[in-house]
Amino acid sequence: MTNIWMHIGAGSFHRAHQAWYLHRLLQEASAEKWKIAIGGIRNDVVPLLTALSEQNNEYTLETVTPKGVRTYEKITSIAKVLPWDAKMTSLIEQGSKEETKIIAFTVTEGGYYLDTSHNLDPNSADIQTELKGTICTIYGAVRAILKERIKQNGKPVTLLSCDNLRHNGDRFRHGFLQFLELCKDTELSEWVKKNTTSPNDMVDRIVPRPAADLAPRVKKETGTDDKAPVMGEAFIQWVIEDNFIDGRPALEKVGAEMVKDVQPYEEAKIRILNASHSCIAWAGTLIGLSYIHEGTLTPDIKQMAWNYVTEDVIPCLTPCPLDLNDYRDVVLERFSNPSIQDTNQRVAADGLSKIPGFITPTLIECYDRGVEPKATAVLPALFFAFMEEWHQGKLPYEYQDGILNADAMHAVFNSADPVATFAGDKALFGKLAGKANFVALIRKAVDDVKKWRATAKK
Repeated sequence: MTNIWMHIGAGSFHRAHQAWYLHRLLQEASAEKWKIAIGGIRNDVVPLLTALSEQNNEYTLETVTPKGVRTYEKITSIAKVLPWDAKMTSLIEQGSKEETKIIAFTVTEGGYYLDTSHNLDPNSADIQTELKGTICTIYGAVRAILKERIKQNGKPVTLLSCDNLRHNGDRFRHGFLQFLELCKDTELSEWVKKNTTSPNDMVDRIVPRPAADLAPRVKKETGTDDKAPVMGEAFIQWVIEDNFIDGRPALEKVGAEMVKDVQPYEEAKIRILNASHSCIAWAGTLIGLSYIHEGTLTPDIKQMAWNYVTEDVIPCLTPCPLDLNDYRDVVLERFSNPSIQDTNQRVAADGLSKIPGFITPTLIECYDRGVEPKATAVLPALFFAFMEEWHQGKLPYEYQDGILNADAMHAVFNSADPVATFAGDKALFGKLAGKANFVALIRKAVDDVKKWRATAKK
């Protein structure tokens, strides 16, 4: 018997992470098999899906250690490639089948359209487009799938977010139910509450966008002319809340951690790894660097990340079941891996979601503890300087952000006091926005960043 894990989002991360776990599970002796049906919401997924279809849904995963040791593995966990069309025909058809027990997705932090209060932003252009009948977000896609599923069999299904979003299952579920309320779809909303679960999980593996030299290297090392290879670091982790409504793969057999509460793991990962990653990407870009390892190996930049974690994050997260000092050091070692060639462009993306999601909680908790978060303030200051470069058209690459309103962002830098306008943005800083002490802190941090940049720039 084969159960289907339908995954929405065919990007590199899914194929180097969740698909790897399911591939490894297929190697285990088990009567119950799980395979993946993969598709996407946007039409930019078409070339990849086509390439996968042409090579029997298989592809090569290259992993590399911090010491540069590379290994290659053919991933065989994809059973079906779901062709894209604007009406999401294949996704809806597959998602409505009884064999589909889990509908999972990787749509990036910005793909949930949540504000700093973790509510759905009804004014988002994509959400407004969707309310008019065109599917373009995870909410519209899942709504269409579940409506058809109810018609076909009405069987329960697990809805699993695999994105770097704190409490990702809870946040998706809350946003989805708010979306259904906007759609006035009370019937589906009630069905979802009774017939779905949305486990929280924490995913971790650094997976850069495939570089031009990956496919030639794969061919040289394996003899395979792979049109859809993917690469990532050797490190991998997946911590999952064991809350699946109609069965799940035995992922614990292949190293995933099934737990009752994901929170301590995800807090450490989001605040230490993800926020530091963004810090290094923004800072590196400002002084003319292209890759994460270059920034991590720059003493001033590494110190910014180290200070942020050590001075502010660790006190906020203590006590914790993890050794946070050790975790910090392992993370920075991973970032310094020159073989990964992870670009600042990839990691710097979606800052407008990462500031409130990864960084603002530490700012708030420091103030709540009576401590001024000087080390943490450096991160939004770096983002401010980074976006000022964007505003002036000086970034060395295209900035990608799913919720960027270009006119509104330009208005920030055209205002009489851009720093105060930035520090007064409730969408970024929640209850701290506009407070005099916070604005002063950000102003000093921006000044410090600009002084540092002037002396450090290549």
